[in-house]
Amino acid sequence: MNLRGLSPAPVTAFKKNGDIDFDANVRIAKWLASFKDVTSLVILGHAGEGTFLTEGERLDLIRAYADAVNIPIIAGITGEGTKVAAEEARKCKDAGATGALVYPNHGWLRFGFQKGAPQDRYKAIWEASGLQEILFQYPDATKATYDLDTQLEIAAQPGVVATKNGVRNMKRWYVEIPQLKAAQPDLQILSCHDEWLLPTMFDVDGLLVGYGNIAPELLIDLIKAGKAQDYPSARAIFERLLPVTRAVYHRGSHMEGTVALKLGLVKRGVLDHATIREPLKNLGAAAEAEIFAAFDAAGIGRVENLMAAE
Repeated sequence: MNLRGLSPAPVTAFKKNGDIDFDANVRIAKWLASFKDVTSLVILGHAGEGTFLTEGERLDLIRAYADAVNIPIIAGITGEGTKVAAEEARKCKDAGATGALVYPNHGWLRFGFQKGAPQDRYKAIWEASGLQEILFQYPDATKATYDLDTQLEIAAQPGVVATKNGVRNMKRWYVEIPQLKAAQPDLQILSCHDEWLLPTMFDVDGLLVGYGNIAPELLIDLIKAGKAQDYPSARAIFERLLPVTRAVYHRGSHMEGTVALKLGLVKRGVLDHATIREPLKNLGAAAEAEIFAAFDAAGIGRVENLMAAE
């Protein structure tokens, strides 16, 4: 997969009764894929409420996306056990996925991981499914963040084509990213620092972000500025986006960002409503007004080419 561009992580649209709204999800997919610099769509992750869907819903959503667009569909693989994750990946491949964003075993968030276990997880998923894998680096504040040796060993495995890095510790970023590049020159470096992208933009091949749902046009420009090492232009885009960044991502919990993304899509006319699934909670009228005002402040209006994309 060539991921040297923007890889949005779309939300999952629901009907007001809580069922998946496949028509709305296809509309999102086609709109995002209409941008030539959108290189893949990454579904079933945090922004997509992937762990809140049944297995059947997840596979049906992959099929809908794969039928709708002609760019790679990357599925979030979240199963806890290594065998469970490998079987999940195989089913996702059969449903039409091209890639796997490999989440850590979420027990590791609290308890940490044993040496070698992450490497075995990636190996098992590749051998069971043949899905091209993205190494997912969790924040430094969690116990599921991988030390440099673990990252290097995963990056060297067959099938691993990129890393989605969200370490959120710039001391580690400035040390570890150059070493990953030196060891694996073909490994594609993708940032997922939605809440403060600017510091990472000058070292990456692309972005893999939920933010790609709501402002793909500006994020594509930000990637181009970063690759050109054009700091003034990148800074100007960052500053323009800052009201939206604050309203969507500088919230009490990062999980609130998923709800805010849906409200952003309502503001842009891509969704009719922002229905979510438990355990997510609505943000309330004041937050909705704040998010809508942030889009106005950033000059991000309704999508005019939505019907053309369909």
